[in-house]
Amino acid sequence: MDDPALLRYSRHLLLDEIGIEGQARIARARMLVVGAGGLGSPAAIYLVAAGIGRLVLYDGDAVDLTNLQRQILHTTERIGWPKAESAARALGALNPDVAIEAHARRADAATLEALLPHIDVVLDCSDNRATRYAINRACVHAAVPLVSGAASGFSGQLAVLDLRRPDAPCYACLFPEGPGEDDACATTGVFAPLTGFIGALQAGEALRLASAFGDSMSGSLLSVDARDMVFHRLRFARDPNCPVCAARPAR
Repeated sequence: MDDPALLRYSRHLLLDEIGIEGQARIARARMLVVGAGGLGSPAAIYLVAAGIGRLVLYDGDAVDLTNLQRQILHTTERIGWPKAESAARALGALNPDVAIEAHARRADAATLEALLPHIDVVLDCSDNRATRYAINRACVHAAVPLVSGAASGFSGQLAVLDLRRPDAPCYACLFPEGPGEDDACATTGVFAPLTGFIGALQAGEALRLASAFGDSMSGSLLSVDARDMVFHRLRFARDPNCPVCAARPAR
């Protein structure tokens, strides 16, 4: 670690739980963020600021004026840009030492299958059920930890699923696959700071997984009601009949 890096990450190095060894693990970490919107913006900012080695980002949408109330990677000047391109511009300016790979398209099942063997942690910052289930299936298959976030209205959720562990539940154990409609911000609205702290919590859990400190939150769902700032944490177990993860072999 050279002198500029020692200065840049000095506040991490001062923490006994991280220190030089933990920061070195962070610097080797390869993370995938799916979605560069309300959750993906703060998540990606904190991951890049913390000095992860490689960030892969997927988002197929363009920056819209309605995004700017909460999607802090983007600016008024970049309205109309692909969100992936706008995000790469902002993140590269924040920390040029991080390898940033931005893709202006959705992460489909084939893409995830090819990519995940080269990823250490996945952050699901998407906004639709189909993508969430595709991410979960890919993470189960590749045995890659998944940090899932959601925010709608004043309600936010965070789930950590360390799928390296054979006894860990997957996202479908908690929310079984099936028909249903997505909560669209365009019709339900969303409290701007809610996306900020859920995304930041996703980044925090991803960095904890990468640097290996503290007790894992795997198999836990953290929910918050931002109207009165009440948090609840629920533990849940692997569903032995889950059609997604029940058949995966012990590792």
